[in-house]
Amino acid sequence: MSDIILLRQHGKSRAAARAAAEHLTTELAEKFDLTCTWDSEATDVAHFSRPGVSGMLSLDDRNVEIRIRLSFLFLALKPTIEREAHKYFDENFPTTT
Repeated sequence: MSDIILLRQHGKSRAAARAAAEHLTTELAEKFDLTCTWDSEATDVAHFSRPGVSGMLSLDDRNVEIRIRLSFLFLALKPTIEREAHKYFDENFPTTT
């Protein structure tokens, strides 16, 4: 197994961060055929998966984090998957200065 972990301060209100996270998970689910579920309305944790890939996106008042776990079969694709994850992360949670 191999992990990709991205962590960033989001600089958004909790509601705006949740909306951006929902948009991000919808984009990822559509493009990569992932199943995505949110734990519940009370928590800000989404889990996503497909054969060979699993992960979670979580957020709090300050940070957003995405963790992606790749099976052995996807190790060769790790650089491509990591590049795409950064792209989607940057689009939905641009760095604050």
